[in-house]
Amino acid sequence: MSSVVRSWRTAFLTLRDEILASPPRATVLHLLNQLILSQSDSLIAATPDLPPHEVTSDLMLLLELARNISHAEEMEDVTQSFTKISQLIHGITHGSSLEMNSTSWVLMLDFFERIVQFFLRKAKTESVLIGTVSEIKATKQCLESLKYLFGLYQASASLSENEQLLQFVLQVVGYFQRESIYSSYSSDSHTACRDVCEILTLVFAMIGEVYSRVHSSLPVEIWLSTIEVLRKVMDILASRSLLLEDNIIAMFYIELLQCLHLVLSEPRGYLADHVAGFVAALRIFFRYGLLDKSLVMNQATNDKKEVGPTNKNAQCEVSNRSRTGPYRPPHLRKKIVGNQQCKDSECLVSSKHEIISSDSDCSDSDGTMTDSCGIHFAKARLAAILCIQDLCRADPKLFMAQWTMLLPSNDVLQHRKYETTLMSCLLFDPCLKVRIAAGSTITAMLDGPASVSLQVAEFRGHSKCGSFTALSSSLGHILMQLHSGTLFLIKHETNSRLLALSFKILMLLLSSTP
Repeated sequence: MSSVVRSWRTAFLTLRDEILASPPRATVLHLLNQLILSQSDSLIAATPDLPPHEVTSDLMLLLELARNISHAEEMEDVTQSFTKISQLIHGITHGSSLEMNSTSWVLMLDFFERIVQFFLRKAKTESVLIGTVSEIKATKQCLESLKYLFGLYQASASLSENEQLLQFVLQVVGYFQRESIYSSYSSDSHTACRDVCEILTLVFAMIGEVYSRVHSSLPVEIWLSTIEVLRKVMDILASRSLLLEDNIIAMFYIELLQCLHLVLSEPRGYLADHVAGFVAALRIFFRYGLLDKSLVMNQATNDKKEVGPTNKNAQCEVSNRSRTGPYRPPHLRKKIVGNQQCKDSECLVSSKHEIISSDSDCSDSDGTMTDSCGIHFAKARLAAILCIQDLCRADPKLFMAQWTMLLPSNDVLQHRKYETTLMSCLLFDPCLKVRIAAGSTITAMLDGPASVSLQVAEFRGHSKCGSFTALSSSLGHILMQLHSGTLFLIKHETNSRLLALSFKILMLLLSSTP
């Protein structure tokens, strides 16, 4: 028997003997500190050499004792002890094999609910923003442990257990809905804000896991409450002028959008009150990772001024300045080498050069993506467009009110830096899967009831009669721009999947246009 295994067994056997007499909370906390927490590192090191049933049994004892003293907020050292307990449990759960069953899961979920609520209450009393770094980090460790344990038990979890987990994590999201970290870090506590972003990433991942397994079985009330929570988060994002281009917060955006996609993919209730709000927030992601933030901040004064790409995004942004040769969208050009642009005959590249060497969702036959653009940014753009498609499929007739927000009414072939539509994503996005998703979404919008509603569309040239534009006129201009963009794509596209999608869009346009 190794020394670390001997230390583990001695510590937990002694603890079991000492608590037989049911000592008060203060004594239990003292025993935990003396016997367990004082040698956390050695105990974690022992777990791989112990039988899974033994580790699980001793961990259950630790969780039960910690849960019973979770209300002892009047004790001065309880916060520090709970922080150490969260660190120890995090190390044990990720360093050993555990045997999960219904009894152990109920105890674990109850413990994590109590301990996370304790940390969040503590953080709320000590800071008007997000509390101390140690408490937020401990909360993150608890949720990481919970996510790992739920992954072990998920296949056996009952519907009610999935509901309990979902209600808990939605409460965690609700705590952070008042914070500003959804789109920026606080300069006062950068580390804590990064941890909060990681907490929310974990939470939305867990929500997504639940919906991916038991979506159709969940009560309508829980689905509606999930929609309400997601809508509040998306409203916060929509109120920001820009999104922070950082890997950690990008991962948060991805999990949030993928979670929203899973929730919207099988709507259980009426979405009319939420469609416009979701669309307003999702549109922000169409250009995520492709636009220099300084350009967005100066948009009001530079709307009529051409701004070239910065060095950071030189391979993602394409200048609008005039050129002598025929117009070619960015995905058909080779990148500029030095200060000399390639010749027109060299700018057409085959789809085999438009692949990202990655296993991510944007890796299969994607457009060329540089480090400055980021795989994560492309995944966020893709997830946002899929959410738009979900909203359209949920109620195509209702969704027609959003057409003017999502489709171009003029200059469809101009690569704009600020106003982005689904058609500009289809034409110009450097990621192939984003372009295909944009095309599929346009197809979904044109198909079904929309073809009937489009019969009111009319086109009267580009003259305006006052400030008001009738819906029929707006639809007419949109159809003309969709025709122009689709025909251009058919003429110049080299990827077979996009070419087939372009013909499908054209077929729907021909059948829908008066």
